[in-house]
Amino acid sequence: MTHEPLPPWTITLGELDEKMGVQILEQSVDRVVATMPVEGNRQSFGLLHGGASLAVGEAVGSWAAVIHASTLGRTAVGVDVSATHHKGAREGSVTITATPLHLGRTLTTHQVLITNAAGQRLCTLRITNLLLDKH
Repeated sequence: MTHEPLPPWTITLGELDEKMGVQILEQSVDRVVATMPVEGNRQSFGLLHGGASLAVGEAVGSWAAVIHASTLGRTAVGVDVSATHHKGAREGSVTITATPLHLGRTLTTHQVLITNAAGQRLCTLRITNLLLDKH
């Protein structure tokens, strides 16, 4: 017996996302893309804060997982995230792109790339989410 997929969940920004200036550009099971300004998200040395990169990367990767889960009538919660910082940014905005590495019925894993306006990779994250039944 096969089931028709349910309509995908639509992203709603949380309080931190709004404070960080996150904007959604694209959302689907295959890809979630957002932007965030560097200004307002810098650490004391003037660089984009690594914690800001993790926060926005985790948000975008989790949104991608929830979009997938919603088509199965489920939801998702993060269980693991890791990041590698490659390059800093002092100004402009960054683009955050989540793409699936694995879309299962129990777990999802997404790669999240944070790039600058020139397309240079600033940070690479990997996030795993557990899919749960909705209550």
